[in-house]
Amino acid sequence: MINYFALTATEMGLGKIDFAVIGAVILIFPILFVYASKNLDAKGVFEWMMEKPNDWIGKK
Repeated sequence: MINYFALTATEMGLGKIDFAVIGAVILIFPILFVYASKNLDAKGVFEWMMEKPNDWIGKK
């Protein structure tokens, strides 16, 4: 005999606003992750460091 266990959204206390926030995060997170990944590559960090070499943390 197989017993299935599941809770409905109402039983978990999730409302419309909760689903809206979850949906927004699901849509926005991948976009921001890709954008941040492109800006945090080694070449990008090196170029940023070369723009203002006197602003490095170790230089002060």
